[in-house]
Amino acid sequence: YIDLLEPDKYYTVTPAHKIRRQRINDNLLGDHRFCPTVRRTDALHNFETADLPGQCHQVVSAYSPELLKLALGYLYTKETKSSFDIEHIKPTSTRTVRFVALLQLAEQEDFCEKMQLIELQNRIVDPRFRDSDYRLSQNYIGETIAWQKEKIHFVCPKPEDLADLMEGLITAHKRMDAGNVSAVIHAAVITYGFVFLHPFEDGNGRIHRFLIHNILARQGFTPRGVMFPISASMLKNTADYEASLEAFSLPLMALVEYSLDIEGHMIVHNDTSRWYRYIDMTPQVEILFQFIDQTINTELTRELAFLANYDETRRAIQEIVDMPDRKIDFFIRFCLQNNGRLSTQKRVSHFNFLSDEEIALMEQAFLSAYGSKALNDD
Repeated sequence: YIDLLEPDKYYTVTPAHKIRRQRINDNLLGDHRFCPTVRRTDALHNFETADLPGQCHQVVSAYSPELLKLALGYLYTKETKSSFDIEHIKPTSTRTVRFVALLQLAEQEDFCEKMQLIELQNRIVDPRFRDSDYRLSQNYIGETIAWQKEKIHFVCPKPEDLADLMEGLITAHKRMDAGNVSAVIHAAVITYGFVFLHPFEDGNGRIHRFLIHNILARQGFTPRGVMFPISASMLKNTADYEASLEAFSLPLMALVEYSLDIEGHMIVHNDTSRWYRYIDMTPQVEILFQFIDQTINTELTRELAFLANYDETRRAIQEIVDMPDRKIDFFIRFCLQNNGRLSTQKRVSHFNFLSDEEIALMEQAFLSAYGSKALNDD
């Protein structure tokens, strides 16, 4: 039997499915409906040997379960805000709560099934734009640059091709789930594949980023009870994130023949389905590894250290003055805003009941926990 793809050059599923008639080992990541490839590169080899799950466990193990439980709520909120911010959306408090609730389910359920994806879209978007199935109209991403003139950045698959492509995507997900494929490769292939197929009218980007958490958590890459604020890394490195999308969209745009009517409705004139079926996902896998590396060693490390310092400061202040938690939180926030000191204005407006000695001791407790270097870094 001959391998369809050389395992030393490409990432493949194992064990391969033996096809007797042709005497080949089908070790592809997907099937004829959706079958991306990922090449073995030096960059991916370096990320794999860096043992990112081990690094994450090492970071997390330095903190108590109580602090990690406290941090989880904060990280859920930060990830939610960042995911919306990437799309320049300011969600209502209700939509924020809904997205946080979904993130809490990320390690429990497999959302990469048609009905689960539709339910996910319904819970993420404005109720007026909920879909009951995959989209039935031609979608595209563009911007208006003049009156009745659009600059098109990306053309999505034709709606008549979408059901077949999405079935292939879900099959590839199941195949990699059972095929000993690296969690990050699996996550990148499915989530970028999802956003390239753009199956819904709205919410595709947020679902794409949610599915990253879903796959990493279910594959055991993320420690149980911990969540990576990956969208925060994407938000801070938008040029890299956009480049990962354009690695597919820019070459594609030279191949798609389309026209727009006066109302902005698009018609695609040529057969485009094959270009969405067989994508080289290597650039997307490399960038997701990069974002996860940045998240573990920058975002997660920094947020846990900040919360640990915050918790230490709260306990120290409580021992100096037994005052309500809300007052303590105000004091810490004001010190963070003013290089470790309580301003005269904030003292008069919020803490006129404290003595000079108490304030001095509380400021010292703050500086002992955070330190001047941390303040300067922020």
